[in-house]
Amino acid sequence: MATRSSRSSAKDRPSYRCSECGWTTVKWLGRCPECQAWGTVEEFGAAPAVRTTAAGRVTTAALPIAQVDGRQAAARGTGVDELDRVLGGGLVPGAVVLLAGEPGVGKSTLLLDVAAKAASEAHRTLYITGEESASQVRLRADRIGALSEHLYLAAETDLSAVLGHLDTVKPSLLVLDSVQTVASPEIDGAPGGMAQVREVAGALIRASKERGMATVLVGHVTKDGGIAGPRLLEHLVDVVLSFEGDRHARLRLVRGIKNRYGATDEVGCFELHDEGITGLADPSGLFLTRRAEPVPGTCLTVTLEGRRPLVAEVQALTVDTQIPSPRRTTSGLETSRVSMMLAVLEQRGRISSLGKRDIYSATVGGVRLTEPAADLAVALALASAASDTPLPMNLVAIGEVGLAGEVRRVTGVQRRLAEAARLGFTHALVPSDPGKIPAGMRVLEVADIGEALRALPKRPRREAPQPPRESADRR
Repeated sequence: MATRSSRSSAKDRPSYRCSECGWTTVKWLGRCPECQAWGTVEEFGAAPAVRTTAAGRVTTAALPIAQVDGRQAAARGTGVDELDRVLGGGLVPGAVVLLAGEPGVGKSTLLLDVAAKAASEAHRTLYITGEESASQVRLRADRIGALSEHLYLAAETDLSAVLGHLDTVKPSLLVLDSVQTVASPEIDGAPGGMAQVREVAGALIRASKERGMATVLVGHVTKDGGIAGPRLLEHLVDVVLSFEGDRHARLRLVRGIKNRYGATDEVGCFELHDEGITGLADPSGLFLTRRAEPVPGTCLTVTLEGRRPLVAEVQALTVDTQIPSPRRTTSGLETSRVSMMLAVLEQRGRISSLGKRDIYSATVGGVRLTEPAADLAVALALASAASDTPLPMNLVAIGEVGLAGEVRRVTGVQRRLAEAARLGFTHALVPSDPGKIPAGMRVLEVADIGEALRALPKRPRREAPQPPRESADRR
């Protein structure tokens, strides 16, 4: 009798649910452990009963892995080579791709171009916009030349309407811009909330797998740069891409973060202009400044974006200051790495004039250098600016610099040197044991920052001005 009453009381006990993410519990909490939101846990009904699932009929029989047909997962090209590079050859039928990036970076422009180029008579494309009207998207399509009779366009924010368009159009590719603007009327919460994003993404993923339809979801990012919405969204999709770039620069990078069908260290390069967005097979020219004569404070390096080597230019400028605390300004470089190179040059390189001067350092073309392989180029650019001595125009510097002043080895030195040689550079400063050296390139191995500074050209000594000669009449 007591057992029956305890069971009935447990069944009638109320439960609580988070209004933001839908997380349930039998105990009230002030803060939801799932989405970390305060004051969103509310009572909504009886506690869910504990159930067990019995074994049922299988849908498909298990086969030895060698007998599974892999042709169904063959990728189909999108018509944009740089995006296909990141995806691993193209879009796989049934795959779900999440593309996230900051506002205004060019996500909608890129995907509208992809949707038009991928559309054909045998493969229809459906573009669903939830942030703009259909006429606004049509104006962009006219501007970038993304018109196709097999590209279908609709403006919807209701999940049931989106699923209805899938039944009508029967597309091979669905582009949803964006997943945060679509909501299901059966789920509580505003569009963009965690519960809504989870339901919308789950419904579209199920539809993609059932129909063999590739789907591209556009995602928003937070102010910290992370993908908005529940972390579960990144686990559910097959591919996660990050669209990066400075809105004031032309360069855009599509970087693979997760890819079930290819490598995650590939990067696609694009150029955004008035007529749309185009892929860049050789983007190194965007990061260089063409000059007739060398200028002090500039040094070239080769950075690796994924597997792609890119030649980039580092610039530095040092000026005298009258304030007690000199300025340290960086653009495209990590401030902590630049400060570290200044300390190494002052302590290990015996350059004492840097601590009392304003120092400005930047990159060319909007590229952001974060890997340690650019340390040697940053140090040489600072030393060149401090001594007012230009470096040779055909020189590249590659290497990581430690606090003891040593130049450490980095990955992909041979690929970096091959890219520099292809662009016409003939001299390089690298760490020890660089491997195979390209033909026609002279490589100098340096062990520490002192050897690198000694390899620089000496500044010509200026002759002291001669005193004026006295005239014959005065003598």
